[in-house]
Amino acid sequence: MSGFLYFILPALGGYTLTSVYLLKNPHILHKRKRTAFYCTHISHRGGCGERIESTIEAFTHAVEQGTQMLEMDCHLTHDGHVVVSHDENLLRQTGHNVTVSSLNAQDLPFYKDRLEVTFYAGRYSTGADRKFALLEDVFRKFPEIPVSIEIKENNSQLIKKVSELVKCFNREDITVWASVSSSIMEECCKTNSSMPYSFTMKRGVLLLLLFYSGLLPFVPLGESLLQFYLPRIINRTFIPEKRILRNSMVISLLEKITMRKSLFKHLAARGIQVHLFVCNEEEDIKAALEVGATGVMSDYPSLLSSYFCRNRSQE
Repeated sequence: MSGFLYFILPALGGYTLTSVYLLKNPHILHKRKRTAFYCTHISHRGGCGERIESTIEAFTHAVEQGTQMLEMDCHLTHDGHVVVSHDENLLRQTGHNVTVSSLNAQDLPFYKDRLEVTFYAGRYSTGADRKFALLEDVFRKFPEIPVSIEIKENNSQLIKKVSELVKCFNREDITVWASVSSSIMEECCKTNSSMPYSFTMKRGVLLLLLFYSGLLPFVPLGESLLQFYLPRIINRTFIPEKRILRNSMVISLLEKITMRKSLFKHLAARGIQVHLFVCNEEEDIKAALEVGATGVMSDYPSLLSSYFCRNRSQE
């Protein structure tokens, strides 16, 4: 037994020291990713706290406020148009219990006059524009603004249509594939491997396992972005539907496990951007940046711009 320890302990010590060193100096093993964009200001659903979510008016307002990336979700209509909408079922957004896929684009209902902000309980947004936007119209109006598109359903036709629009508007380097599902992301990357992509839930869990085991510095990563909840917003500005997430001990544990500054610094050093969401209060913006986020996602683009402007002037 003593002989075994004689060999294993130095080996473990050497492994630990090497892992820690490479965690802080990832350039030794990995070439830094060079994406065509670097975004610190991201507007969630186009800044849905200040205008009706995912409308052209919302996107226009966010860009005018200085946002550097628009985040959105897409679905496919019955007649094959890619519509920017968070939900497939439109009941929450319109009051009509219909799905995007069951309707032609021209038959989509209007948004409600007043829409609750999902990530700021009790707050509502309004706007003059209540029409659902087509993805092609977003690309046409904002040709140089990076866009993160979340695909929620494993629909090969939808993914193909999104890819075709991205190619048509020559924006493969500034449009990001995003999805919680690894199977959907696999289909997205298979359809268009030229587009950068973000971590899925499964890959995010693997990332944490690699980090805590010390293996992360040795493993190549294909992703260009990590987009994740800032846990401290849960049960404050965001009230989750899942009962387990309403447990304060669960959220505290989630925060301790995921919000690791050394992990985020390592990813940033490898050229992987870290976007934390959805930060709708100044204290949450500050907390996200202090833990190592390279970008902050908010429903309130003017709040985010004001925070950055004020803090830059104080430096």
